[in-house]
Amino acid sequence: MKYDISAIGNALVDTQFKVSHDFLDQVGLEADSMTLASPAEHAPIIEKLEEIGAESVSDCGGSATNSLVAAAYYGSKCHHVCRVADDEDGKKYLESLKKANVEHIGVSKENSDLPTGKCLIFVTPDAKRTMSSMLGISAFLGSKDIDYDAVENSKIFYIEGYMVTSDENFNAVTSVLKNLNNEDTLKAVSLSDAGIVNGFKDKFLEIESYGIDMIFCNDDEAVAFAGTNDLDQAIEYFKSKPYMTAITKGSEGSVVISNGKKIFSPAVEIDPVDTNGAGDMYAGSFMHAYLNGYDIETCAEFSNYASSKIVETFGPRLTPEGYTEVINKLKKS
Repeated sequence: MKYDISAIGNALVDTQFKVSHDFLDQVGLEADSMTLASPAEHAPIIEKLEEIGAESVSDCGGSATNSLVAAAYYGSKCHHVCRVADDEDGKKYLESLKKANVEHIGVSKENSDLPTGKCLIFVTPDAKRTMSSMLGISAFLGSKDIDYDAVENSKIFYIEGYMVTSDENFNAVTSVLKNLNNEDTLKAVSLSDAGIVNGFKDKFLEIESYGIDMIFCNDDEAVAFAGTNDLDQAIEYFKSKPYMTAITKGSEGSVVISNGKKIFSPAVEIDPVDTNGAGDMYAGSFMHAYLNGYDIETCAEFSNYASSKIVETFGPRLTPEGYTEVINKLKKS
């Protein structure tokens, strides 16, 4: 195999702010959720942020991107399918991928009037994150942005759940799945957001029908996908499935369901700062450990530890030195 992990997802330049719950109410955002927005809808929010002088940090993000960057810093060879524009944000994005040794096909020549996607992320004092995403050119990712050979020659093809929100993005996902003939390539998907699962359930089920091998989600997303009343019922639902399901439960740790069995891994006790990117870190860490032959218990324990380091940090990424510290934990296990 040429790559360990190829992923498809939105390319978004993230700007993260520390705000109060009152601020979210003032700008009409629902706490701990993700909503799609236009540049015009972002403008008054940005103006309000400038008024209050909110503390912020900016970096190249996107859910699948965060997972790939973590895995790449650990040593996995990764390829990203995403679309960026030929603008300053797009150049910054590709430079960020290059720095992490994540390969990419390059700037898109289509829809050149659209900007690279942006995401405003609001972190409240309870460490929860609320997101407002302007997809920009990312919403029109298509077949010309996909290196099908790269995906075909990957050990895992990872699908970011947010891709179901755009018809073009979803069609790009299904085009890869239809053209993926290598039975050795594992197919994984993140559920991304409970509201997205509820709103686009039919598309997630269509992805599932292609023979998914792994699902990554949190407890709310698990309940939404299973269509049950609580997590215990959702776990029973996933026990009947042929694929492995990893469910993160925040401060309670995580549960992995595999071959009809439930494997619980406790969380690392920390003082939470920011939960943004924790699920992305978990997925990237789990896939890296799994591909390196570790058993499921060790994969989950390592991924919990890696996620805890993100939650202790303001922002969805660690420094290169931070990723080195995390992977040394796995090497010692």
